[in-house]
Amino acid sequence: MIIHRATMPTTSGENDSMTVLPRQLTRLTDATLADGTKVDIEITGDTVTAVVPAGTRGAADADSVLNLDGFLVLPAPAEPHAHLDKALSWDLIDPPMGDLVLAIESWKAYSAEMTTASIADRARQQALAMLSNGTTAIRCHVDILHGDDPMRGVRALVQVRQELAGLLDLELVALAGPTAPDALVHEAIDLGVDLVGGAPHLADDPDGDLRRLLAIAAARGVGVDMHTDESLHGPVTMRTLTEVVRDWPATQPVTAGHCVRLGTLEPEELDEIVAEIVRSDVGIVTLPITNLYLQGWEHPVSTPRGLTAVRALLDAGVRLGAGADNVRDPFNPVGRSDALETASLLVTAGHLTLDEAYAAVSTGARSVMSLPAAGPVVGARAELLAVRCVNLSDVVANASADRYVIHAGRLVAHSEVTRHIAVPAAAPQNQNLPLPTPSPTASILETR
Repeated sequence: MIIHRATMPTTSGENDSMTVLPRQLTRLTDATLADGTKVDIEITGDTVTAVVPAGTRGAADADSVLNLDGFLVLPAPAEPHAHLDKALSWDLIDPPMGDLVLAIESWKAYSAEMTTASIADRARQQALAMLSNGTTAIRCHVDILHGDDPMRGVRALVQVRQELAGLLDLELVALAGPTAPDALVHEAIDLGVDLVGGAPHLADDPDGDLRRLLAIAAARGVGVDMHTDESLHGPVTMRTLTEVVRDWPATQPVTAGHCVRLGTLEPEELDEIVAEIVRSDVGIVTLPITNLYLQGWEHPVSTPRGLTAVRALLDAGVRLGAGADNVRDPFNPVGRSDALETASLLVTAGHLTLDEAYAAVSTGARSVMSLPAAGPVVGARAELLAVRCVNLSDVVANASADRYVIHAGRLVAHSEVTRHIAVPAAAPQNQNLPLPTPSPTASILETR
């Protein structure tokens, strides 16, 4: 697979406009929409300004035109819940496999030795891997660390956000554990973190810790994104969250991630809490790959899936996003940095439709992140993913790596796939079909 990613401009004399990225685009031609329509898409700056039948517009500057014949164009994915500061540390730590408590212990021991530079290196690598697969916006929870320099992770992620400006949107959440002093949360905000976060379910007094963090956010006039009720048993803090933030202004968005406990409630209690979520307009983020891994180790028989109540939430009109959460760290040893993996898991483990699953990792995620609407729609932000495939089921099922990624109207990543496949020597069963030309291998560009 050949991957082209946006880099800093060079003076190498390279004239191939397909490999010099980022590249401003004004028109996408012969693109296929999710409903099968073939269109040309006009882009002005960072906005889609026209979607017309393919071939009905006049000539345009060739350097700003991208032909997408054979590609499906979709709203670009957004990642509403990442941990870039933890990403890609599994091999470095070599932790034991297990539940949330074991993962936390492994991470705490390793994080004591991390430097700002090492955190930034892994975070940058992970963010670019996600960009190459189509994700153009990321919300990252960054730990307030233990030790003499608890802001190491915050400084690293602020640095990476500056480095990647123009290539993707990066939001930062201060992840304050139950023992993190209020002063450190304020310091993280002063350094440039956008939102207050935490994991109150880990505190001795979950309700009290949640109220503490919400009070800090209210005092600073920022939104919150909480790890919420990330367990199969125990208290349900969602009631407190919805109560406290009910009258918060839209400028202070509220998000709750994981929400595993909702998936274990009886229907009557679940309906009551979901109604409160709707009333307070709390965005919910489901994280299938990590919760499938972390939850249920204590249940060797009829192991729970550990997902939140995605069907009840969607049916009630809750804003639902979905993300990968952890990638190759103590909280999840696997992950492909690809939103299509998350969408596929929502179909198989969450029983969502293909349309619902892809919406959760794209338009739904952007809504939870308070980002402008995006996609191949007039007036929307030109945040687009083009995948070589025939329809949405092909996109989610096969996740072709043959992709173009567009952020703010600019081509920022392009991957090409070449396969070498042996030609079968046996004659076709249908004798009326022509025999293949004998060849030890055949090189094909993945076209399906």
